[in-house]
Amino acid sequence: MAIPNAVFVYDRREKDESEKSIAFDEIKSFSDFRSRILQVFGLKKNDKFVIATTNREEIKDNESWSSIDAGETLYLLKSLDQELCAPAQERVNYLPHYDTIVKGGMYEYYASEGQNPLPFAFAELIDNSLAATRNNQGSRTIEIRMHLDESTVYVIDNGKGMTSRQLNNWAIYRLSKFIRKDKRSKVNLDETVEEEESFVDHNMPKSLNSDISYFGVGGKQAVFFIGDATRMISRPVGSKDVHELTISKTEFEQKEKNHEEIYSGFIRNRKPGDATHVPEEDETLRSLIQEESSWEHFTVVVVQGIGREHATYLREKIKEWPRQLAHIYHYYLHGPNGNVDNGESTARAPSPFQNIDIQIKMNQKQQILKQISLRDIEDDMQSLFVRGAASTFEFTAIIEGTKVEGVLRYHPFMYDRETYPFDYNEKVEMTFEDEHGYAVSEVPARGRKPIFECFWNGRLIPYTLIDSFEWCEPPKKVKTVPAECYNRVSGVLWTDDNFQVSTNKLTFIDLELKLRDKLAVFNRIVNGQEKRTSIEKEYTSWLKECHEQFDKQIHFTQYQGQIVRLDLPKHRQAPWAAYTQVEWDGKVYKAGQMVRIVRTIPFFLGTINRILLYGDHTGDTFATGGDLEVIQEPQSLYNEVKIVPLSKLDRAASAGLVKKYIDEEESKLPSSLEISWPDGYEVVNNERRRAGQTIGDIKIEILNRKGDKISKLPGKEHASKKLLVELKVIWHGPTGDQVIVSHISQHGKTWPYWFRKMENFPNLGSYTLHLQAIINESGEDMFAGIPLPSHKIKFFVMEGDAEKFSVGHLEGPCRVGVPFNIPLDLLDAMGNPARIDGRNTSPALEASGLELKFGSTSIKGHTLTIKDVEARGPVGSSAGKSFNLSISVPELNNFSQVLKIRLLPGPVASLSVSPEDDQIVENGTSPAFRVQALDISGNPTSLEPRQSVVCKLSGAAGLPSYSLDTITHVGANMTGEAILLKKVKEENKLTAKFDVQGLKGIKSLERRLIVVPSGKVSDLQVFYPHADTGKPVLITNSVEVVKPAGEMLDGLTFVLYDEAEREVQITEKLASKIKVNWVAKPSKELLMKGQLPGVKATNSCSELKYCQVSVAEGAGLELGFVLKTVAGDPQRLSCSVTGSNKIQIGHPLPGVIYVFLLDKFGNTLESEGPSLSKELVVTGDNLKTDLCKITYDKPLKTAIIKGIMFEGAAIGKKELMVQWRHLKEYVRLEMEAGPPAQIKLLNYNPEEELVLFSETELPRPLQLQLVDEGGNPARVADIRVLLIKDAKLKLIPNVLQNKTNKDGIADFGILTASCPNGTYEIQTKAFISASFAISGPKLKISVAPDPTRPTNLKVNYNHKGSLTVGQALPEYTVEVQTEDGNPLTSAKASHVSLKLWKSDGLENTSLPSRTLSYSPDSSKTRKSDAGIFHFRNIIAPEESGTYNIMFVYYDGKHQLFSSIINSKIEPSLPVKLVMLGNIGTATVSNVKNFNLRCIVRSLKLEMRDKYNNHVAKGMNGKVNVSVSCQTDEKVLPLLTGMTNKQKQIAFTLSAGTCTVQNVCISEGSPGIDGCQYALVFSVDCDTIQNKTDIESLQLPFLFYDDAKKQQEMASLTKERDSLQNAIRTYKSLFETSEQLIEELKISVKEAKADELKVREELRKLNVPNTSLTSIDAVERTTKQYVDKKAAEMSQKRRVCGLATIFPNDPEVLGKIGHLALIGDEDAARVLSWHMSSDMDCVVTITTKKAKEIYSQTGGKQQVLPLDSIFKKSLTEWNKPLPHIKYKPSWKPAGNPMFARNLISFHKHEDMCRTVFSMLLGDTLWIDSLDEANAYRFELVKYTNCPTILTRDGDRIRSNGKFGGLMNKAPSIEKLRGVVFGAPVSEKYHQICSVIDSLTSLKSSLLSHQTAAEELSDQLAVLETPEMKTKYEECKEAEKQLIALERRIGVKGMSSPQQSVTTLTPKITKRTPDVEENQQFVKRSRTSSGHSEVNGSSSPATPASFPITPTRQSRRLASQSPASAEGRKKFKSS
Repeated sequence: MAIPNAVFVYDRREKDESEKSIAFDEIKSFSDFRSRILQVFGLKKNDKFVIATTNREEIKDNESWSSIDAGETLYLLKSLDQELCAPAQERVNYLPHYDTIVKGGMYEYYASEGQNPLPFAFAELIDNSLAATRNNQGSRTIEIRMHLDESTVYVIDNGKGMTSRQLNNWAIYRLSKFIRKDKRSKVNLDETVEEEESFVDHNMPKSLNSDISYFGVGGKQAVFFIGDATRMISRPVGSKDVHELTISKTEFEQKEKNHEEIYSGFIRNRKPGDATHVPEEDETLRSLIQEESSWEHFTVVVVQGIGREHATYLREKIKEWPRQLAHIYHYYLHGPNGNVDNGESTARAPSPFQNIDIQIKMNQKQQILKQISLRDIEDDMQSLFVRGAASTFEFTAIIEGTKVEGVLRYHPFMYDRETYPFDYNEKVEMTFEDEHGYAVSEVPARGRKPIFECFWNGRLIPYTLIDSFEWCEPPKKVKTVPAECYNRVSGVLWTDDNFQVSTNKLTFIDLELKLRDKLAVFNRIVNGQEKRTSIEKEYTSWLKECHEQFDKQIHFTQYQGQIVRLDLPKHRQAPWAAYTQVEWDGKVYKAGQMVRIVRTIPFFLGTINRILLYGDHTGDTFATGGDLEVIQEPQSLYNEVKIVPLSKLDRAASAGLVKKYIDEEESKLPSSLEISWPDGYEVVNNERRRAGQTIGDIKIEILNRKGDKISKLPGKEHASKKLLVELKVIWHGPTGDQVIVSHISQHGKTWPYWFRKMENFPNLGSYTLHLQAIINESGEDMFAGIPLPSHKIKFFVMEGDAEKFSVGHLEGPCRVGVPFNIPLDLLDAMGNPARIDGRNTSPALEASGLELKFGSTSIKGHTLTIKDVEARGPVGSSAGKSFNLSISVPELNNFSQVLKIRLLPGPVASLSVSPEDDQIVENGTSPAFRVQALDISGNPTSLEPRQSVVCKLSGAAGLPSYSLDTITHVGANMTGEAILLKKVKEENKLTAKFDVQGLKGIKSLERRLIVVPSGKVSDLQVFYPHADTGKPVLITNSVEVVKPAGEMLDGLTFVLYDEAEREVQITEKLASKIKVNWVAKPSKELLMKGQLPGVKATNSCSELKYCQVSVAEGAGLELGFVLKTVAGDPQRLSCSVTGSNKIQIGHPLPGVIYVFLLDKFGNTLESEGPSLSKELVVTGDNLKTDLCKITYDKPLKTAIIKGIMFEGAAIGKKELMVQWRHLKEYVRLEMEAGPPAQIKLLNYNPEEELVLFSETELPRPLQLQLVDEGGNPARVADIRVLLIKDAKLKLIPNVLQNKTNKDGIADFGILTASCPNGTYEIQTKAFISASFAISGPKLKISVAPDPTRPTNLKVNYNHKGSLTVGQALPEYTVEVQTEDGNPLTSAKASHVSLKLWKSDGLENTSLPSRTLSYSPDSSKTRKSDAGIFHFRNIIAPEESGTYNIMFVYYDGKHQLFSSIINSKIEPSLPVKLVMLGNIGTATVSNVKNFNLRCIVRSLKLEMRDKYNNHVAKGMNGKVNVSVSCQTDEKVLPLLTGMTNKQKQIAFTLSAGTCTVQNVCISEGSPGIDGCQYALVFSVDCDTIQNKTDIESLQLPFLFYDDAKKQQEMASLTKERDSLQNAIRTYKSLFETSEQLIEELKISVKEAKADELKVREELRKLNVPNTSLTSIDAVERTTKQYVDKKAAEMSQKRRVCGLATIFPNDPEVLGKIGHLALIGDEDAARVLSWHMSSDMDCVVTITTKKAKEIYSQTGGKQQVLPLDSIFKKSLTEWNKPLPHIKYKPSWKPAGNPMFARNLISFHKHEDMCRTVFSMLLGDTLWIDSLDEANAYRFELVKYTNCPTILTRDGDRIRSNGKFGGLMNKAPSIEKLRGVVFGAPVSEKYHQICSVIDSLTSLKSSLLSHQTAAEELSDQLAVLETPEMKTKYEECKEAEKQLIALERRIGVKGMSSPQQSVTTLTPKITKRTPDVEENQQFVKRSRTSSGHSEVNGSSSPATPASFPITPTRQSRRLASQSPASAEGRKKFKSS
């Protein structure tokens, strides 16, 4: 909508006023706006009001007004925190179209893969609530209230709420958190990414950062998927207003129908609890609004208009969908460790993580019917996984610097079952049992379900499941771990937002792709630390441990070691392994556990000491039995250890029974201590006591369990052992525990155990008073392994009241007049830090000789501070003076202390300047003053930093100023620049003013100066002699004096005058002050005579010489003049050629020669010009002098020579001699080639044959050079050159002609040859003119077979076996063969596919549209099978017949098709009998007329299998026909041919077909009038073993006694059958049409999704979306980037200068210098130098090829065959640096890395890595030599150090040697091109990515356009009059059928079986060529819209079988009416 050009203002100061608009463009400033406010609302200037936004932001000045935009809503309020007296509406704009908002969730949630998507929609709303409550300090409550009787759901959270602007942003579709902008065109502070990110804690475990409200899409999609309207109610933090927004689908549609603005709405701003706008009947909403007043901040999402199917699901599946939500947010609810078992406690545990509580309440009429907390759900899948796991395997994956956390859990096999949790959402798989009743499954436990569930920012992404990784897949050959163990593992992956998810958070976009990248690094996590070992080995080891520990019956654990049993015979004494725990039959028995031993006389009780197992075991293991070592109980009565077999353990005995008997005996033992405090002073546990407080007397009694007092041990054996009580007081000090008091008390006859009172606990801190019962003799506190009773009292000693103090640290130094603080540390009587609570203090300060005062006191903690203490008094020198300062505090009992301080002079307070009298100064000299600084007490002091004393002079112009930055305590002298006054002829008086800069408040001082005239020089005059007369000529400033070049100007004189204009006598001192700029040091004697040295003129006439004379006297004098130079006598000639100096053989010089006459300094002479042209002579070898012409050009001052030409000459240098009089000069010319006469190939030798493969490029550009007759290059441009070639040879690009460039070269570029194998020729021809052409040499090309080009698909399979529907096809082996007949090793599984379709009997080799596609099985692929693929376990189609199988290879460049294999697929075993044709429901009577008795005239029956295929083979026998009744009537009609004994008749069954004829009831047959009976057809065939496997077929008929009535009912029955057939046909047509429309809608949405995905990729690549609006725009943009790619590729970069060798030989990789690329310049230089001896080496694949090159080059070429390298000794490419193994926490300087990591490879990466691993080894790369030496110094402490290279070019060898020229890399220029090349720039790769994405976008746009057109056509078909008529006809037929059935009186009677041919045909859906799962997935047969009844198919209503399309749906394109052929089929049906 258009935004109104106005602002809207509500007056909400006191009452409800309607809004008023103020035109926006009339207002220029805030004052204008305020004036308009006063005018519109009739306010006065002095009225008090506030203008605010709806967010309560005040508009008060131009800055705040500038942020207001047109269309905004403002308030007039009394104050900003005023409550709204009435609601107000604020305008809101929607973007995009409302239909996108309300229907945005339909496709996203319909694509739910067979699950109900409603929980996922609720999850989107919970996401927003979690993000909103992220920063809650208390609980994070989310409540879902279900009022299904009102079709309403409320989602309530106590989050931060939304402002009105944020609510507006919520309404905008796809406004993600990264692009949310304020309406004011600036980022809203509440919604900036920085703030959002600042709230996110990226270090949260398992990425539980609540950052899951992300894209600006999910909430709106969810709301309009659940219902058709929403009401958003929110109150932000700190706001008094509630903001409310309503969005309704009905309202939008009504606005559009009324042509109103549908892109806008209103936000209602109101006070909390205001429900006046809600209808009275909406009690629930009004009640909710009443609750707002108690909520400080909240958000309520009200979803209204919930559909009936949603409400039914929510009500009936109340257990299922909360369980799914608990699964999605499992780790938010239960914390990073998940829902672990908390033991036997039934009470609800407190929230383990961030107080998140999600409640679901089912309400009806304001009453809660059911309440569920997601945290209380314990049967969600993650809870089952966590609690059912026996062990976990934690790991991390690092991808591009981003970490993914993961865990694997093991679910063991327990005795007779798998413990892997059952998924309620999955179908139950059939399991089988063996003869012992144990479950047997080919894929046990997890089944075929993927291992990993994936969580993003802590919440589940439900549709992304990752099967496994390479390291956790079952090995091909099982070794140590059984294969089934790999299927007992579940797993979870946690990621953050570095990985992309879809906007509805249902799938990851790039997670699996990145995790399967080769660069992904997996590491196991043990105790929070990464293990750098192989994760595959770690995983196998862990799995083995789990199998051994948890999968067997008796598990021996906690291994103790090997023992020798001396109680056994010698042969059985060893080896025995000792364990402390055993797990048996689900029960754990461990050491220390009390058990019962049976099958002994008598039985006994005891405690397990250890478990013994015979055998040489070294750790935990599984076994079937062992021995128990048991300590007989109770130990106080028995002191005996027995060993019994493990089988004698009574596993049925409960622990309570064992313990009851033992407890009875042990109840007499000491149990507890009874403590009392007879005299008070009791110490209470956790008491806080003052230091020094007394601990009273302690009385102790020892009690047994019965409560009796005892003083000695019970029993006869222990009667002599008395009990004592030991007391210890332990101080828990900062350095550890320390025993302060230790006493022992014994029990007397008349007194108990007693301890006297204790005092003096001076130390502060925690104490423990420990009372312990001990045994008298030994002092032990244990008896019979049981601790004796004890009692501990913990208390804390704190400080007492302050009674004294100590002086703390003074911040010195102390200075006079400068305030300082005195800290006093308060102490209690024990010397502990203490406090003064609530007491005012008034300390007293005294010091002799000082005046003291202070400002105030403050108390903080244990410190009393006397603030702003100031001291004044004399201190003498700058070193200061010491004083004794007495401090006393009356409030602390007048406690005082004396503090010795040293007082220094204070800061400057005044100045002292001398002399004080007037000072006389001569003009040109400087005055001098003595300045001293004084403090406030008059003590000499110094200036502070940044302080200075400034003296300013006044009384004349141009006076200097003086300053002092430092003044010591003794003062300082101030002087400076001289005073220079102009023309001083009398005394001048000046004033000097002194101030202190940087310090205020100091009074200025003034002193008087008297300046007298000076006798110094003040004027200068210079003279030079006249050239003719010799008289002196006065030189004035800047005058020019003329002189010939290089001559001297002599005779210069000068005169000096003083200020009185008197001539000054030149003394030696004055002469030293006279300077000239042309001589460094003039002669003093000469100057004293008044003469100046001579001046020499410059050598060039164009240069002027500036001369200056100066006198450095006083202010200084200067005089300057210019010495101008003119040319001298002629001395030489100068010649120059215009244009080029090149002359072609037989042609004149194109330019002319200029000749200049110069003097000796090179100045041009003008006076000799005429004679120059007349007397100039030109000569030269073979020069045609008669053609030369010489003229003179006066303006240029030069002679010009024209017509230079030579007679016959060779290419090279030519020399001319030019002479004038005696002067000579030489001109050098260059002879060029003549016209072209021949053609020369530049990069190829015509005599050598060029060998290449078809479709490959020539190794070098095809370039040719034009040459003349002598073979010289003829540089002639634009000569047309033609390529002549063989007809079979195709060159790409097809450029057969070109033109030469300026150098005479024609460049055809690098061409690609495409042709059959053989030898071909290429010849060039140049057309010099229309009548003259030149033919060039011939280039021979030999095309050899290409071992990398696929040409054929070879297929092998078993031809003999038969194929059956629904069973596996034979294994097909496909070999991709190259031109040389060998397998293509580079072929990938994704390149090969199997195509399967049903044959139509026609000779058609193209693939039909309905083709099934399969991918090869890659699970058992071996490296030796490269290029060979196996297709296994492919299930045959369900329809029998002849099928065609074809194999297709396509790798993006080459496409191959195999020959078609015809396979006949036979039907399976028969399961049912079906009829062909429709005979209707017969109506018969038992009369004589045969026609009235006949039930079946002729009926054909067929045997069908379970897939409805006709089974003919071996199906011979008979079909028995009998009569039955559904109502179990005993009276049954008899058929003709039946007897009372023989109740059936038979018909012949042949080849699976039976024809039944003339079946009728016998005349006079019994029967009940009007009853319905049925003919029952059953099969009797010998080949069918179990007859019950074949379903019988029933055909109903009606029996009547009355013939007339029978005839009437017969006609009605026929009419009824006809109506049923018509209705069935109509519905089949309608269902097919609806399904086609749904499929086409999915096609449109999928195409749109693909387009959006590509656009998002382009956005990330910074391609503006505005340039991609159409297909034409995409093509233009693609062309631009293609041009950029070409430009980027043409950029100059570093290349290797080595010559290539055998570039097209597939067995030659190339030279080492060509194999690698290095981007870093320093690294390229150093590594090229380091490997300089290997750079020229040629690497071959085989030794045979290496020998061949060696012999061809005569042994001069280095070669390296790959098959001769011992690869096991090579270093691992990605292994960690050597220091990590020994010092993992050390972070060395210099950025160490392996040198090989600097290298990249452009091809043959694996083979190149082998080469460089061998050559470089573990060579390291470090920044500098010092850092390299430091690294080596540290590493050699643990292991050898490899060679180290540095960025500076230094090398430290592995033996430690460095330095010298041999270990220093030269500059890159000195390597002469033998360097590694540089890779193309990142920009080039980015451009390539953009081009690929643009190509994909174009394809997506075309697909979307085509799909939309097809859908539009299909919808148009449904709107045709034909279809509407059919709908009406169907409804009418249904009405007639109901009426007819009422007449017949057989309501709801089942109709007879229908003919197979009348059913809707099966719709075979097309499958994408490459399935997402790489396997064809069979869909349910009911997906076609039919259900099975009695073995045959009949139409199903849409209500019974709703169609839920998925992303992998196979389309109905072949029958779609949207296509031309489909429309014909559709209309004809």
